[in-house]
Amino acid sequence: MRVLLAQPRGFCAGVVRAIEIVERSLEKFGAPVYVRHEIVHNRHVVEKLKQKGAIFVEELTEIPDGAVTIFSAHGVAQGVVDEARQRGLPVLDATCPLVSKVHAQGKQYVARGRTLVLIGHAGHPEVEGTIGQVGAPVHLVSTAEEVARLDLPVDAPVAYVTQTTLSVDDTRGVIAALQARFPDLQGPNVSDICYATQHRQSAVRELCGAVELLLVVGSRKSSNSNRLREIGLEQGLPSYLIADGSELDPAWLEGVQTVGLTAGASAPEELILDVIAALRRLGEVEVAQMSGVQEEIEFRLPGELRTGDARPGEISAPAALAMRPD
Repeated sequence: MRVLLAQPRGFCAGVVRAIEIVERSLEKFGAPVYVRHEIVHNRHVVEKLKQKGAIFVEELTEIPDGAVTIFSAHGVAQGVVDEARQRGLPVLDATCPLVSKVHAQGKQYVARGRTLVLIGHAGHPEVEGTIGQVGAPVHLVSTAEEVARLDLPVDAPVAYVTQTTLSVDDTRGVIAALQARFPDLQGPNVSDICYATQHRQSAVRELCGAVELLLVVGSRKSSNSNRLREIGLEQGLPSYLIADGSELDPAWLEGVQTVGLTAGASAPEELILDVIAALRRLGEVEVAQMSGVQEEIEFRLPGELRTGDARPGEISAPAALAMRPD
């Protein structure tokens, strides 16, 4: 059997930064540190951090007074920020800088008097955080059909932003529907779409042309991992989302000579290796990697983890789009 690895795959810079914030916080301030929501959507990552002393909670009321608190990579609503400030919690914000950029864009559009439309999936923590950050009504849509049902006059000044785990391809139809309905429409440049989402989806489309079956390593909670599997199905391939090698079903591989393997942005490379090991237990495997984009971007850590400060401040601001100078 031949296994082709997508390039790029797995961890993006925002996920690397979020995990590093938790790990460095534990090293610097000691256990436990409290993380609101799963730092990223991957149970293997979460379990490893638990073993090191991180405690994951859904509400700030579960966090003791004075305990180091970390917001997840998905971002949080302004109400959560305010609650942490009122309690004087020492906070480190692991919100992905690209998510923070969406928050800033949404606020700017609203400040200019525009009605904001968010393209995203209801219930996703990033979407909930964005809606809670804008400070004005937000209309959530995920399909062109939902655009047609928006209760807004056609001459309204409208703007849109998008969930970062959606690619240019995912949002193209919805944006076209918004453009067709609202003449006075503004939105971010294509370059503002999350680079990691776009790169991984483009790599999977290329991969699908060279394999007979697609395996995506990632969590079922992960929006971008689910989308990678959907792309495989759209390309006519049997496609499966698995957490690790233990979920591999040998029946999927009957008669298959070439397998495509990729991972969502919150899945570590060790899980890819675990799937390869599971495949090798079934027979001889040759592994090759497709050519693709080499991602070298890194996001700066909060200042408290780059300086000699003894404790984080009440609220540590997101790193915006700053890169590490080194």
